[in-house]
Amino acid sequence: MRLTDSVSEIKGIGEKTTSLYRKLKINTIENLLEHYPRYYLAYEEPIDIAEVPIGQRVAIRATVNSYVEMKKMRTLTVSTFTAKDYTGSIKMVWFNSPFIKKVFHVGQTYIFVGTVSVRNYQKVMEHPEYYTEAKYLEKRKELQPVYPLTEGLTNQRIQKDMKAVGGVIHEMEEYLPLDIPERYGLMEYQEAIRQIHFPKNYEQLELARHRLVFDEFFLFLLSMRRLELHRAKVENHFQITRGKKCQELMEHLPYELTNAQKMVFEEICQDLTGSSVMNRLVQGDVGSGKTVVAVLALLMVVESGYQGAFMAPTEVLASQHYDTIVHMLEPFSIRVALLIGSTPAKEKRQIYQGLEDGTIDVVIGTHAIIQEKIQYQKLALVITDEQHRFGVHQREQLANKGKEPHVLVMSATPIPRTLAIILYGDLDISIMKEMPASRLPIKNCVVGAESRVTAYHFIEKEVEKGHQAYVICPMVEGGESTEMENVVDYADNLRTNLSPYIQVEYLHGKMSAKEKSQIMERFYSNEIQVLVSTTVIEVGIDNPNATVMMIENAERFGLAQLHQLRGRVGRGSEQSYCIMINTSEKEDAKERLDVLYQSNDGFHIANEDLRLRGPGDFFGVRQSGEMLFHLADIYNDADILRQAQSAIQYLEREKYDFENIQHYKLSEKLDMALNL
Repeated sequence: MRLTDSVSEIKGIGEKTTSLYRKLKINTIENLLEHYPRYYLAYEEPIDIAEVPIGQRVAIRATVNSYVEMKKMRTLTVSTFTAKDYTGSIKMVWFNSPFIKKVFHVGQTYIFVGTVSVRNYQKVMEHPEYYTEAKYLEKRKELQPVYPLTEGLTNQRIQKDMKAVGGVIHEMEEYLPLDIPERYGLMEYQEAIRQIHFPKNYEQLELARHRLVFDEFFLFLLSMRRLELHRAKVENHFQITRGKKCQELMEHLPYELTNAQKMVFEEICQDLTGSSVMNRLVQGDVGSGKTVVAVLALLMVVESGYQGAFMAPTEVLASQHYDTIVHMLEPFSIRVALLIGSTPAKEKRQIYQGLEDGTIDVVIGTHAIIQEKIQYQKLALVITDEQHRFGVHQREQLANKGKEPHVLVMSATPIPRTLAIILYGDLDISIMKEMPASRLPIKNCVVGAESRVTAYHFIEKEVEKGHQAYVICPMVEGGESTEMENVVDYADNLRTNLSPYIQVEYLHGKMSAKEKSQIMERFYSNEIQVLVSTTVIEVGIDNPNATVMMIENAERFGLAQLHQLRGRVGRGSEQSYCIMINTSEKEDAKERLDVLYQSNDGFHIANEDLRLRGPGDFFGVRQSGEMLFHLADIYNDADILRQAQSAIQYLEREKYDFENIQHYKLSEKLDMALNL
């Protein structure tokens, strides 16, 4: 077996598993080995039933105390029995697992491992792992990797296949240039791959992770350096001037621009009229008014005789931006089109034609707007919303359609400036910290699980006023559970607890793009009053009518991510609220959430997030909302990010040729990083 072989060569893999791997972009053995675990399960010392923390994965030593009872519930067969130790009892539950009846008998003692919940005042463990005392002693020595999955592919399957290809790891060659591995004390690449999948102990795992996180940051920063060099050579071929229409638009707005908005627009004007192509990041807190600045830039470009494009991360958000931009540009007879996946084929053809012959001035959509089939007559500006990785390949695509356009990236992700300068080294950075005077600050509260019912009553009262609410659940991480089960159960629970006239729906990552769009459209039009969702999918819907954001298990999220979620409310003129349910009794969780309680300033929160975090947590959810990387987290791994920056600076001092990379493996990995 070789690294370049297809995964279908692995013993026991058929066409079905091969196609499932393909969904995860795993085609070869090498792709599989570079599919890193999200986190690891450790097998800890068993604790007493009376001491188990609710909602956390634990091990308990318990004796079977009743016969296995089997019940039929719709399409499910539920198998249950009770187990006990000297401190209390717990109910064990399995679904569609009839073999359980033959496994467990009264009087037997096992170590059960799973997440404990409470149902009808009884502690419950669903689908626990179970071991004899001797087997568990062996398990205690292991760290079990848990991999990113797709529907139909189990963690057990990936673990088995990893073991099957482990012998090929020796083929994975070192690709970092010069003496960087030695200079920065990094584990050898082969050994890092081995230890990330089959860790001997915590220390080896930490060294392996450090090496692979360094690699991710290094490749990213190397690609940024190449973009900088590329950009320095690109002249501004567009004759853009600041006409009268921008001033007219500012005068007709129902509010005055903040000083921050005016300053950032001035910086954009200087870029558009300067000698080289603009490549600017506008980092503004949620609600700081970035969209208005973007519209002014589009207007300036169109008035100068060119076209503009606006790219959003989701179809729903693209549609909402379209409505906003059409309304703002209406007085100026500017032709705006919306191009998304659900646009009818006939209309798409008309839009393609309009972009090619110049009869459409501005197009708004998802990534579809830079597809190969689209030809622009005179595209001068591309604005991307939360699309940080708008890199070399996309620019080349657009440059091939004409001259290389100006690029403006808008982001509401609050990243400390020290990290932003490293992460966005190829971008000029503008920061908008000032909020429009009309925005009411969000009122925050952090409460324990005992206040959940009170929170439900509060949501009811807001709905009675005609408002809406979000409820965010953390993604379930344990065993073979899925995020879907989590939001479905929670939505059912809410329907029971809220008045019957309140429409509750859920949203999760397993839904198709069409289903997600339909749910979000119904929420936007107030057909749904309470939307239950995980954060796995983009909840970026601009609904001014939503006034409550309730976040379950808030302690499990990073502060920057919580702030992003909170920013989904407070978008209208009504007072909005953020309720954070803290189910942890740990002091550091209270301290972190207290930062959110006391401040609505995203940049202050991002800096505090950086200050309060310890080293990376191998056993928790990766907390930053910044998903540019597979393993790396810009908050937890800030020190490694700085180390990777130091390595790039070292290469510069050594006169390394960034544009013509000789090592084929480094060049290949760089292309893969740019295509993420």
